[in-house]
Amino acid sequence: MNRTPREPPCPDPAAEAPPPECPGAPFAPGDGPPPASPSCSGPRAGTGPGPGGHPAWAALAGRVRCPPAALCRRRAGYGWILPSGFDTRPGRTYPVLYLLHGAHDDYTSWTRETDIEAFTEGRDLIVAMPDAGPTGIPSAWRGGPDYETFQVKEVPALLARDYRASGVRAVAGVSTGGYGAMAHAARHPGMFGAAASYSGILDTTAPGVPAIMDAIVARENLPAASLWGHPVLNLLTWRDFNPRARAGGLRGTALYVSQGSGVGAGSGDPLPGILESALWPSAQGFAGALALLGIRVSTHFYSGGGHDWPYWRREFTASWPMLAHALGVPE
Repeated sequence: MNRTPREPPCPDPAAEAPPPECPGAPFAPGDGPPPASPSCSGPRAGTGPGPGGHPAWAALAGRVRCPPAALCRRRAGYGWILPSGFDTRPGRTYPVLYLLHGAHDDYTSWTRETDIEAFTEGRDLIVAMPDAGPTGIPSAWRGGPDYETFQVKEVPALLARDYRASGVRAVAGVSTGGYGAMAHAARHPGMFGAAASYSGILDTTAPGVPAIMDAIVARENLPAASLWGHPVLNLLTWRDFNPRARAGGLRGTALYVSQGSGVGAGSGDPLPGILESALWPSAQGFAGALALLGIRVSTHFYSGGGHDWPYWRREFTASWPMLAHALGVPE
């Protein structure tokens, strides 16, 4: 695989100036301040390595749109892995695997926590890992950035324009990224050939789940109701972004859902097991809704387990044949 960061072309000095920052937006997306515009210094230009100095990362000029009324945009980053021989095959296009991070993490998590670089070596695909801010909820926030637009429109457009990405895509995510995988596929039917969720939040209006979502938002010191508003007063909005309520849009998409019961996880820290247990009914309800609609889904509901990477790595491997088939790459 090509491990060096690929930066966007140097901006045209005569190009339109960046729009203003969003008034009142609760946070800037990504880890730390928005990246500065690239500076030209020879054949390659860009912000260089991202968080932690990892050589495979760069913050690109993709932008997260704020609410339309704000008429402004903010920057967000993403990381990606290009296939070996990318520069020597200029006429080749590539399918894209989108991997979404979870809460209280960032877009570098998949390279920190998995061997995704080695795993995808020789499989002729692009791996894209777009940011979703500190909560990892890739949605159109009521009081902040529109990560959904960033992930399903802006990043794909940039990859198609600059890195020869084809229209063949699959998406997978952990925790709130698992929510994003199913929400994106449901709200944009036909965009992804396959979607996989590992311990995702798949029924956002199920009993107790709005409290979980609010806790994720509050942990990042973000204003209450800044995601989709109040879960009762703004119930229609909550339903609109709910994978279970939008499940009909998943027809024709290959699906994989995994979830542990969290009981008897065997960890010294009880929190991962508690979180996993709290999401069990949501995942079961989502799978049940698909069954009622006659939509096929591969599920792995297992006893124990925690809301943590050791389980998610295993589930990614288990779902890989489905993802590979949708992408048209070797298993």
